[in-house]
Amino acid sequence: MKTQNNFQHRFCVAPMMDWTDRHCRYFLRLFSRHTLLYTEMVTTGALLHGEAERFLRFNSTEQPLALQLGGSEPQDLAASAKMGEQAGYSEINLNAGCPSDRVQRGKIGACLMAEPELVAECMTAMQEAVDIPVTIKCRTGIDDIDSLEHLSHFVGTVARSGTHCFIIHARIAVLDGLSPKQNREIPPLNYERVFNIKEQYPDLEIVINGGIRTLDQAKQLLGKVDGVMIGREAYQNPGMLAQVDQEIFNSNESIISQEEVLEQFIDYAREEMISGTALKHMSRHILGLFQGQPGAKQFRRYLSENAHKDTSGIEILEQAGSFIRKNSTTTDSISQEALC
Repeated sequence: MKTQNNFQHRFCVAPMMDWTDRHCRYFLRLFSRHTLLYTEMVTTGALLHGEAERFLRFNSTEQPLALQLGGSEPQDLAASAKMGEQAGYSEINLNAGCPSDRVQRGKIGACLMAEPELVAECMTAMQEAVDIPVTIKCRTGIDDIDSLEHLSHFVGTVARSGTHCFIIHARIAVLDGLSPKQNREIPPLNYERVFNIKEQYPDLEIVINGGIRTLDQAKQLLGKVDGVMIGREAYQNPGMLAQVDQEIFNSNESIISQEEVLEQFIDYAREEMISGTALKHMSRHILGLFQGQPGAKQFRRYLSENAHKDTSGIEILEQAGSFIRKNSTTTDSISQEALC
């Protein structure tokens, strides 16, 4: 059985469509060396019949990095998994949790939870094709397939394929009537169901996803399951990742500041722009960099109003950073005056 060190999955950032592209992942990696990152979902059709190089491209700095696949045809998934392995990914993950109408029409995502035997066949095919771990991300249920018994049957059936790691979004997916955004918010969280799965299958690696906002909350959940996966909070407030290595992975490495992250990202963006990447494709991922700090609102506004222009250069990032430095200097001056 191909498994991945439990320690690896202790803290992950979720695959998020339109968000976790390679520029986002490079940015997030600057905060934490040990967090496991995931790509956006890539369909088997995109890899087998599209621009595979573009979809598989990543910077080696992003590792450890998992490729999430969308599909339901075992042979296509096996071929795509092999392409991911050859490209250098450290894990292949099957999407069995996305609720959008578009992916359902392709028999992709959460609708697969209604067919555990097919999912098991898909997982077997991928595991036979590659030598890296193959994992799955699913929901606690879908529509009227909503009970601990159903989830237990799904996990047990898929586990017999040799699948060891299950990432479970602790909400059901409502496939008819709710949008993907609503499916991230309206169905109530059900952590207990995920905890029960861990109790029933103690030898499996169970990672919980959904509604996790702080590292303290993550640490509490790690008392019940093997790992946590954070989504929107990590994107909108990336500074929270700065303490992950120390708080979750017990690392002795120093904590990087947001200012240092910006400096390193500017260097990255400069090289990318030389290669032809537009600034707007990178800058959109760092709007939450200084959340909660003096000058953060001006930083976001300046980037939002200027980075999208075709003529925008690296100076836009540098100028945006000046609002943080300016406010930091002002705050320091006030503090010094208070001491006098």
